[in-house]
Amino acid sequence: MKRRAFVKKTALSSLAGLVGAPIVFGRKMPTNYFPVVLQDADPYQLFRLDQEMVVLNNRPWNIEAKAHLLNEDITSAENMFIRNNGIIPKDIDASTWSLTIDGESVKREKTFTLEELKKRFKHYTYQITLECGGNGRSEFDPPAKGNQWTVGAVSCAQWTGVRLRDVLEDVGIENDAVYIGYHATDTHLSGDPNKEPISRGVPIEKALQDETLLAFQMNGTDIPLVHGNPLRLIAGGWPASASGKWINRISVRDRVHDGAKMMGSSYRVPCKPVGPGEKVKDEDMCIIESMPVKSLITYPKSGAIIGLEDKLNIRGHAWAGELEVSKLEYSIDFGSTWQRANLDQPVNRLAWQHFSASIEFPQRGYFEIWAKATDTEGNNQPMVLPGWNPKGYLNNACHRIAIKVE
Repeated sequence: MKRRAFVKKTALSSLAGLVGAPIVFGRKMPTNYFPVVLQDADPYQLFRLDQEMVVLNNRPWNIEAKAHLLNEDITSAENMFIRNNGIIPKDIDASTWSLTIDGESVKREKTFTLEELKKRFKHYTYQITLECGGNGRSEFDPPAKGNQWTVGAVSCAQWTGVRLRDVLEDVGIENDAVYIGYHATDTHLSGDPNKEPISRGVPIEKALQDETLLAFQMNGTDIPLVHGNPLRLIAGGWPASASGKWINRISVRDRVHDGAKMMGSSYRVPCKPVGPGEKVKDEDMCIIESMPVKSLITYPKSGAIIGLEDKLNIRGHAWAGELEVSKLEYSIDFGSTWQRANLDQPVNRLAWQHFSASIEFPQRGYFEIWAKATDTEGNNQPMVLPGWNPKGYLNNACHRIAIKVE
């Protein structure tokens, strides 16, 4: 989406929000005009994104990839989805950054500078799948409120940092530790410094996993600002909202963390199935933990045209939250029959797995390729939308692409 197209779809009130003041005579602005103060707010330039990335929201910034942009084994910054809840912090200075560990269940509160974290603790590098809990929300009916993600709110970058476990063991945690909660420096949309845009967390067992990192590098370089520079939490396999950006404090709790976006319907689904559109009481909602099994065809791009004599080589990725994917199948007859694809093992736990297959088509015409992954516990992707929930989370229906054979 070009800059002018982006502005055209942005309401005058949204522009005023970005400017920080009412735009006097705003209605007199020429069509497609981009206010001077915002000319650096082109997201494609601001975040160095591929021009095919899709902007869903600008306050806060929420941007997703198209499926074919995720064809890389390791997701690059230019194709990585952006999910924010507040305003990105400014004037970040890594040389003065610190992280405080506190809470009811620490033996002693302690603060580390970023440099101390890097020097005192061993570094680890993992490829980690991060997926927004609302990825696929656009398919729910009745519609669920929130960013209307299609399939591109997922990534698998290479993250380098220190294990949260090592830091917590250095500080000392009590036997009654139940949860950790993160706190960060992004600003609430209201501008109120006393409100946190988001402050989520994970159970202590998840916090102590080898792959749960305090990360300071992505793909071998400093993490880009929009993805959490200079320090973020990485807790793969769970909704990406558990992997807080710009963190400066972690609280070790003696209870389930009760920060912003931990309560009500946020990142929660009904504990028991409900009918479409049914209202659910807060106390009947359960926190999302491990994400469900899922897959994505990243090559070719949907809509590809091939000749009847040609074989089509497809590829993509599959992942299953805390589990591994045991098999990947594809169908060209709308799920009537399924064929096994080649499936690689993950490079490490919580990384997505690559699949490939060579397909021949029986005649000319329109076809769809469907992909279905099965995890190590036998759970597989549904062919249609899974159970409805009020916030449109956890859509793991089979991915489909269109192919025309001439």
